[in-house]
Amino acid sequence: MKKKISITINEKTLNEIDEIIDNIYIRNRSQAIELLVSRALGENKNAVILAGGPEEDLKISDNEYRLTGTINNTTLIESSIKKLKEEGFTNIYIVARHNVITSIFNIILNGSKYGVNIIYKEETESSGTADSLRLIKGDIKTNFLVVYGDLFFDNINIEELWNSHLKRKGSATLLLNVTHDPSKKGIVKLEGANILEFVQKPKTSDIYLGFASMFIAEPEILEYSGQSLEGNVFPVLAQKELLRGYLSTNKIVKIHSKEDLKSIKQQDL
Repeated sequence: MKKKISITINEKTLNEIDEIIDNIYIRNRSQAIELLVSRALGENKNAVILAGGPEEDLKISDNEYRLTGTINNTTLIESSIKKLKEEGFTNIYIVARHNVITSIFNIILNGSKYGVNIIYKEETESSGTADSLRLIKGDIKTNFLVVYGDLFFDNINIEELWNSHLKRKGSATLLLNVTHDPSKKGIVKLEGANILEFVQKPKTSDIYLGFASMFIAEPEILEYSGQSLEGNVFPVLAQKELLRGYLSTNKIVKIHSKEDLKSIKQQDL
């Protein structure tokens, strides 16, 4: 049941609302405002944890994968799920291959004890991150969060990234940070919040602003071709002026070994 209300909005905000109206899916201001409010409130927000690729590449010991490794008396996957729940994400998709999913399931089951709903998407083969992400195609109808499975992100303010995406029309908003080695990351040329160019792991670069393994996307991103988000999809979105960036000064921590897990101390982040 819907109710008619009267509200006062400043002209700048009203102009931004009008920009959302496309006369196809969003036909008027009422629908635009309802969409923005529902997104901001975060009811049943969706997140995707990408942990695809060959299982051997994700191992940090004989019986541990990156996501099942122990950190601060818990596992990385438990830390990730708790953080996502705190940020309002209740539907969480995990994309991985069979043995990785089995190891994760043995720890978190269906997610009910954390107050979330876990949906497992088993990958049989993949040539890149875009291939892995397309396993959720058709399941998510609104904007969603993507987190790479090797990222420890307890210190990241996801709400600010989320709100930054909502304020700007684009297909995706990437979390960015300053990197000391551009050859190991996707490097972006940024003007304001607009990413003008995305180059994956350039051999040389005078730009030190890199993709930090987390982004917000619209479902339309799943329609783009190419095996890799970084190698194929993000560069095309940048060319089409549909790629945005959100710069974070927080420390970005990637887990590739047991030493990486041991080195993390919550108070240092």
